[in-house]
Amino acid sequence: MSTDVDTGTDDLLARVDGHLGVITFNRPDRRNALSNPMYGGFERALPVLANDPEVRVLVVTGADGAFCAGGDVKGMNESHRSGTPRAGRGGGLEDQVANLRRSQRAVSLALHEFPKPVIAVLPGAAAGAGLSIALAADLRIAAERALIVTAFANVGASGDFGGSWFLTQLVGTAKAKELYFTSPRLTAREAADLGIVNQVLADEDFEQQALAWCRNLAENAPIALRLMKENLNRAVTADLATALDAEAPNMIRSMSTADHREAAAAFVEKRRPVFLGE
Repeated sequence: MSTDVDTGTDDLLARVDGHLGVITFNRPDRRNALSNPMYGGFERALPVLANDPEVRVLVVTGADGAFCAGGDVKGMNESHRSGTPRAGRGGGLEDQVANLRRSQRAVSLALHEFPKPVIAVLPGAAAGAGLSIALAADLRIAAERALIVTAFANVGASGDFGGSWFLTQLVGTAKAKELYFTSPRLTAREAADLGIVNQVLADEDFEQQALAWCRNLAENAPIALRLMKENLNRAVTADLATALDAEAPNMIRSMSTADHREAAAAFVEKRRPVFLGE
């Protein structure tokens, strides 16, 4: 049974579907390009999904065969031609910088720090800031038809929503610079070979296959998954001693749960464990 979560906008949809929270970019006429209301939608929906004990995994995807085309270039062009500031981009330079910083934190930082695994499900193109947001997820599942492109060089922009940081973590500095400077259109398989995409699934029944993969992940022990994500996020910037010291209480905490006891019993009894998040 699926239950809708109010985002305050039709540009971004959210629902709870079993143990999955699902957020969907929903501007198919613009290939799900970003809009100002989307950022408020993330601010509204993410805390609800984070605090819902039934939600164990968050899925971020896009409607009608695309993930997210990034910034609305058509809207940018219309704004430049008319001389009218785009929604959420009015005011002076300092106001524009402050607005973008808030939007980036509401989406990319919030997804990176979300206390449960976040899976970006890419039914089609992820470009520009759309790719940046996909990279903010913990894992990415793409359809065979999906295209991956940094895109910023193509529109004379430097990049936002953390793509430069996330991509550098995944592929290294030199490769990230190449992908930003030259902006090649990567197939899903090429992106997987680089470590940008974790799973590539057939186009046919892609959504069902991807959600099934995410539901299977959601069958794991949710407390352990949350603590794993904490450890792995910390590992990006922490030294070894700090990482070791932080792993210890998380390990003791996870091994004191009912889920750990259930896993041990299931192992001995040669059955699949049933985790309750306790």
